[in-house]
Amino acid sequence: MSVFRVSAAGLLRLATEGTLVDRIVEEVGNVGPSERKSWSRSLPVLAQDLADAGLDDVEVLIEYQLPLTSRRVDAVLAGVHPRTGEDSFVVVELKQWSYATRYEDSDTLVHVEHVARPLLHPGIQVSEYCEYLVDFLGLLSGHNNTLRGVAYLHNAVDRDVAELLDRPVAQHSQIFTKQRRGAFLNYLQASLDSAKPGAGSADRFLSSTVRPSRHLLSYAASELKGRSHFTLLDEQRIAYELVLHAVERARAADSKRLVVVAGGPGSGKSVIALSLLGELARQGRTALHATGSRSFTQTLRRYAGKGSTRLKNMFLYFNSFMTAERNGIDVLICDEAHRIRETSVNRFTRSAQRQSARTQLEELVAAARVPVFLLDEHQVVKPGEQGNVEIITAYAKRNGLDINVVSLHDQFRCGGSEKYEQWVLNLLGLRGGKPSTWVGDGRFDLRVAYSPQEMEMFLAGKQALGQSARMSAGYCWPWSDPRPDGTLVDDVRLGDWSRPWNVKSDRSVGDAPGSPFWATDPNGFSQVGCVYTAQGFEYEWSGVIIGPDLVARDGRLVTRRSEFKDPSFRKSLPDDEVDRLIRNTYKVLMTRGMRGTVLYSEDLETREFLTDLMHVVHEPETVYEG
Repeated sequence: MSVFRVSAAGLLRLATEGTLVDRIVEEVGNVGPSERKSWSRSLPVLAQDLADAGLDDVEVLIEYQLPLTSRRVDAVLAGVHPRTGEDSFVVVELKQWSYATRYEDSDTLVHVEHVARPLLHPGIQVSEYCEYLVDFLGLLSGHNNTLRGVAYLHNAVDRDVAELLDRPVAQHSQIFTKQRRGAFLNYLQASLDSAKPGAGSADRFLSSTVRPSRHLLSYAASELKGRSHFTLLDEQRIAYELVLHAVERARAADSKRLVVVAGGPGSGKSVIALSLLGELARQGRTALHATGSRSFTQTLRRYAGKGSTRLKNMFLYFNSFMTAERNGIDVLICDEAHRIRETSVNRFTRSAQRQSARTQLEELVAAARVPVFLLDEHQVVKPGEQGNVEIITAYAKRNGLDINVVSLHDQFRCGGSEKYEQWVLNLLGLRGGKPSTWVGDGRFDLRVAYSPQEMEMFLAGKQALGQSARMSAGYCWPWSDPRPDGTLVDDVRLGDWSRPWNVKSDRSVGDAPGSPFWATDPNGFSQVGCVYTAQGFEYEWSGVIIGPDLVARDGRLVTRRSEFKDPSFRKSLPDDEVDRLIRNTYKVLMTRGMRGTVLYSEDLETREFLTDLMHVVHEPETVYEG
């Protein structure tokens, strides 16, 4: 785990020498100038406070990465509690703010001087960190008094942040300012024993077992039935609070406000959506969830709406709002909003509705007082999909509507590995980067298979251990209907290995589940999924077959339009658009895995290209013979 660990005395020494920032970078990796500046301004203050409190032997964990996420905590202090003699940990969130107020009278969001967007209240921020740690670290299970949390506004005096200090003090949430430095030192001394070193406590903290991440669909079912709560962190919580805040403002002012939440795969968009749906239902608000994905909506209906027609009816499609009453609902949560299309009209639309001149975006915005759009612009995989921040923001401005945009930067899938997501983006050339080597980061398992049999055997071994695994592929093979005897055709052929695509329809074929349930039914392992059945879902282990539509030539990946078999791609579609959509397709497929991804390409040059990028040694795997 990348974390900078040092004693409090060592922290002060490095800060005094002026080498602290460089030492942190050596351990956690290079960061931007703003983060380096934050370290140089905040950590010396904390180091001096620890010294003045006589806590030289306390261990300080700088930039500790929360389990299974890419989110980092400013500092965790590890030591021994002076009264109980047990391990004691203090999560410290450091703020350089000098002036801050409540954001539009919100109890959860704040406005900070010189910052354009609203931020999360620091007391809530550190409380959520503590709650997350208690949920995931086995060390903290059943030890309620072991963990504490503070937000330290070390540049602020009380009068300039007075509106933030009204929040009740709690074990996981206490705020100190520069003016309250003496109280902060007393707090530290009451939480950590100055006579006992904290090295052993830090060892146990860093080596603690980690509970597995909660599966989205299991969470969905319990959330909507009022039995669950998922800890939202930082920008996730900001997005959640902005929507609830917008609902109150829109109701009071009889107005409309849009919220856009943009983030990559695994950044928590759907968790935010389901958390909002559950909370709004508990508040008695009218709220609906909509997507452009049949697989995702049908699966949510099956899992989250099980046993309740009312709950099932909360999950709709983007084209369900062609004739909806204007502002007829409080909130419309548009999940997977990158799949918004130009129009809702299709071949199944009734003739009476075909005359509508409205775009699908207009229909969705009109339907609710607070339309919420959760999207990833790199997951547009089909012609005509146009859900992106620029288009939605421009629409709001043209119509004089208020809009808030929140960007999610954290990674909760792929083992919480931001490095893996960036590696995929570089590999596919989606942000102007070039393919880079993968050296591993201890959080995500990436490997290249030399045959489809090897890939399938590896994944079958994981499946046999009770871990979910799926194989998916680019759309480079024909997709046949089932045979008259009800068996699937092995369309995906690679040498002497072949498997069928996932089932086309909603109904199962033999043991193979219907298309919407390929990613969640264990029997889906025997079929190869396409991007439309994989998008929006996650499984622990992902095998991706890179088809002949994406090959390595001269040190980079190039697309070959002629090998792409998706019938929805019109011949008139420009080559550069096809290139972008093919790359986005593989971006979706490569970012479904929570623990690891196995890549395979039948093209020898592509396989060698990928292998050359792998600079990591894997432990031998136990072979599964089925």
